[in-house]
Amino acid sequence: MAYGLLKGKRGVISGALNEQSIAWKVAALAHAEGASIVLTNAPVAMRMGEIDKLSASTGAAVIPADATKDEDLENLFTGALEKLGGPVDFVLHSIGMSPNVRKGRAYTDLNYEWYKQTLDISAMSFHRMIQAGVKTNALADGGSIVALTYIAAQRVFSGYGDMADAKALLESIARSWGYHLGKKNGIRVNTVSQSPSKTTAGSGIKGFTGLFDFAEAMSPLGNAPTGDCANYVISLFSDLTRYVTMQNLYHDGGFSSTGATQGIVDLLEKEGD
Repeated sequence: MAYGLLKGKRGVISGALNEQSIAWKVAALAHAEGASIVLTNAPVAMRMGEIDKLSASTGAAVIPADATKDEDLENLFTGALEKLGGPVDFVLHSIGMSPNVRKGRAYTDLNYEWYKQTLDISAMSFHRMIQAGVKTNALADGGSIVALTYIAAQRVFSGYGDMADAKALLESIARSWGYHLGKKNGIRVNTVSQSPSKTTAGSGIKGFTGLFDFAEAMSPLGNAPTGDCANYVISLFSDLTRYVTMQNLYHDGGFSSTGATQGIVDLLEKEGD
């Protein structure tokens, strides 16, 4: 059911690769809620994914942009102004990749050139994206910017590697931009920490199935589905959350506040017998 929460609003959504992507679900729901959107991704990701299919179903324009290149991002927002016919009310940053994780390098033996790429792609790109929006005067006053993150920024999860460092930086960037944009333009900036999700990116993490099952067992409500994450992001884009900013918001079925569930305790006691 659509509620018209984003009627008349304009947005830029990054990171929609295929129907598994949270960004894909956010884009589809934003369209259903009345928004006009521009889709963007790196050219290589666009060749791998199915973004044209999403564009066709939502009427969204597609503007390729490498999020590690300032010129690309400035062209993105300049193009969005033209395509959407006005300033951007909301932005989703759903970008993350670690060469170290992809190539199986342990956190204790990182390739530092790859580490720089992890931070640039997964966190600095968020700063670059917002800065490009500011420089091109493309961000509407009172708008909303959201980035997707993970609780590994606060807790250690083996296998998540240097992506944990990137997510910690991402969350810090959100707070800093939230202050500056809030004071000047009334724009709010938040991060959403989602449950482990069976997306293309998530499934590429070593030991993901075990992590997913553990989080499911530890969360009172179970892992939050990606479709419900999209619902949450849409609420942050809407006028219903006009005074929520500089927050890292957990959308994880209660995982972040749970010490241990009885099911986990029973399992460990059984294994100890």
